Amino acid sequence: MKDQIDKVLIYGYGNPGRQDDGLGIMLVDHMEQWATNTDVRHVSFDSNYQLNIEDASLIKDFDIVVFVDASIEEIDAVRLTNVVPSQKTEFTMHAMAPEFILHLCQTLYNKYPVTYLLHIKGYQFNFLAEPTKSARCNLDKGIELIKGLLKGKIEPSELLSTN
Repeated sequence: MKDQIDKVLIYGYGNPGRQDDGLGIMLVDHMEQWATNTDVRHVSFDSNYQLNIEDASLIKDFDIVVFVDASIEEIDAVRLTNVVPSQKTEFTMHAMAPEFILHLCQTLYNKYPVTYLLHIKGYQFNFLAEPTKSARCNLDKGIELIKGLLKGKIEPSELLSTN
């Protein structure tokens, strides 16, 4: 039996001024309030408009990291995937992927937290602050999924998608 509780980081990213693009940050805001109200202490929260190379330093101190982002992929509502390290970067350094952040963490700090990406289906990404109604429903599903994981009622392996 495991005596130590895993240190968990929930990290949402996106632009809350672009409708559904802010779903990751909205999830973090909600979960942070929930954790405070339910006295959950082993979970930390962070959010930003985008991932940055400095985030490799942040995640090195955690056992489990769950990145959360809005998705334009063809998924129903939410999808949880494993993140594996990758050196692949985008054309500019302004767009970091969780895989690259994990690669940096492993390379620079010799740390390898168990890392997931929660994809939340988004529909509209215009310059408006309010998310779409459909995206809010998906956000609620994402919140319940994260709560289930944190409470130990759901095992990540039950949810993982390989697509």
